[in-house]
Amino acid sequence: MDVFKFHQGSLPLIVSMPHSGVYVPESIHQRQTKIGHQLIDTDWHIPELYNFLEELDCSVIEANYSRYVVDLNRPPDNSSLYPGKKVTGICSAETFMGQRLYIEGEEPSEEEIKDRKNKYWVPYHEQIRQELTRIKSEFGYALLWDAHSIRGFLPLLFEGDLPDLNLGTGNGQSCDEELSNHIYSVMRSSTFEVIRNGRFKGGYITRNYGNPEKRVHAFQMEISQAAYMSGYPSFELVPEKVATLRPLLKKIIVTLLHNASNLNGNKSG
Repeated sequence: MDVFKFHQGSLPLIVSMPHSGVYVPESIHQRQTKIGHQLIDTDWHIPELYNFLEELDCSVIEANYSRYVVDLNRPPDNSSLYPGKKVTGICSAETFMGQRLYIEGEEPSEEEIKDRKNKYWVPYHEQIRQELTRIKSEFGYALLWDAHSIRGFLPLLFEGDLPDLNLGTGNGQSCDEELSNHIYSVMRSSTFEVIRNGRFKGGYITRNYGNPEKRVHAFQMEISQAAYMSGYPSFELVPEKVATLRPLLKKIIVTLLHNASNLNGNKSG
């Protein structure tokens, strides 16, 4: 199986979906616990939620493999994105709730983790880099949107219920402030509970590639799964919720594209 699906669009935006994959190789699956087999920390239905991207013709990269194989939004050196807070690693051995993913003694070794990074992590990031380079060469700037979702209540990660929409810009370091303000204004005009740079400030993808001084603007959207789907164990889309959320996401993306064009003007090389 390919590491990812990729569509090259005609607009200055690439949308990354690093945690929507569900495939686990048999050599890993047979060593996992029952809870590991349920893939409960998947960013469920993200491609369906953003299905308007095909109509807009944005570039899209979508992981095929589960985050339980390798976490594409973690640094390659496995350093913490949130020092002092609980986080899962690049090849995590437990769920967000602290449940074991592997049968005791079957956790991945350092050598296996290195192999997984080379096999799955590196190609995904190389594709992002190539596409950002191509987009910037064509338009003079590039936009990256990292699309995520997570269960709305995870007491080991955050207190209380997570807001519906969580915009992360690395505390303003990964994008132009004006672009961030335009997006956040659209979010605030909705009926959803929203926050910017709260518990989720953007993971490795947002922080690593976003560089407004070089005209590369990166954003992470972390959506509470309670805003569009049912919870454990069904993990099913709720059509009534999707009918409200999807148009808002499309409006946000269109707003980003429009205002980035105004901000950056014509191609400057």
